[in-house]
Amino acid sequence: MDSDPAQARIGQLLFYDRILSGNRNISCGTCHHHDLASGDGLSLGIGEGGIGLGEERLVGDIRKRVPRNAPSLWNIGHNSIDVLFHDGRLEVSNQFGNGFDSPAEEWLPQGLDNIVAAQALFPLTAQFEMAGNPGENDVAGATHDRIDAAWPIIAARVRGNETYVDMFIEAFDSVEEPLDLTIVEIGNALGAFINTEWRSFDSPYDAWLAGTPLPENAERGRALFFGEARCATCHSGPLFTDQGFHALGLPAFGPGRTRTFDKMPRDVGRMGETDLLSDAYRFRTPSLRNVALTAPYGHNGAYPSLADMIRHHADPVSARAAWTTDMAALPDAPRFGGVDFAIRQDTREMARQVAVLDINPVALSVAEVTYIEAFLHALTGVTADARPMGRPESVPSGLPVD
Repeated sequence: MDSDPAQARIGQLLFYDRILSGNRNISCGTCHHHDLASGDGLSLGIGEGGIGLGEERLVGDIRKRVPRNAPSLWNIGHNSIDVLFHDGRLEVSNQFGNGFDSPAEEWLPQGLDNIVAAQALFPLTAQFEMAGNPGENDVAGATHDRIDAAWPIIAARVRGNETYVDMFIEAFDSVEEPLDLTIVEIGNALGAFINTEWRSFDSPYDAWLAGTPLPENAERGRALFFGEARCATCHSGPLFTDQGFHALGLPAFGPGRTRTFDKMPRDVGRMGETDLLSDAYRFRTPSLRNVALTAPYGHNGAYPSLADMIRHHADPVSARAAWTTDMAALPDAPRFGGVDFAIRQDTREMARQVAVLDINPVALSVAEVTYIEAFLHALTGVTADARPMGRPESVPSGLPVD
């Protein structure tokens, strides 16, 4: 999906500008950083109130870890993508008359260019990601009134910056004066940047499609991936995802994605969106392009390496049993120690999760795991570390850039 360069330039600045966060202390780029291949390198993110980047990020004053692993942004603007987030709570749909089925339902404004533009708006309203806690700032307070109430406040902040206003007037036909600048233009600018910046289709595998052989181990892995290992059953198509939802039986930990009526620290996955028991503990199949750059793996970042994740897919029951808490990349937070792994002590909940599994085990030798891992490395773009726009040195608000 091609994007307007002038709009993408605004999006690049906004992506790293803390002005979009409730307490002006975190940006989109904090958890989707260029140095970390559009991720944060953590199993569960440290959002609003944290300090630093990646595995060195300190918990600061946060009240809770982000319940899920920060998904990478590679190729989410591809024209085949019609559902986003681990639980698929954002989908292309006409259900609410604005082009999307989302947590904002009919309150999501019309005019968003694509699903990436829509997706960019939701971290701004998430308490533990960017909004902050009630009573701390006007954005957080408004969000708790209704999800869309914070967006005009954020847009007003951006309108108060003359540099941004001039750029929006120049780049958007819909903006002729400051008051024309709304959250829709902000979302479209962020979407233009993400769709421009995180596009990657120049891997050795792409070269193989054009006739260039893969290295021997990667070729063996390719044969297994599309053959006996059955990886392509779910990881199919140009992005290596069926965009479906499957239960992998990953080890459970973290604060859980709790719901108003369910405060247990668990994550029921797709069921949290659909309320269908048949969707319990199922999560969206991720794309595998540039997957070697985006550890840790799983909806909760349970596994630190590709080999670990491959072994889990091959034998999820044994891998889950062998999993240890030190495999999770969780920056030290003594006050969360009892919460991080509390769910693992609930034998009934663990039994419920173990009972839901969509993977049929397959016997893989040590060598075969190595071959599949080599193939997954062959999905890394040759220019993955040379992004067309990159991280800005400064942003119009004057706030620090991570």
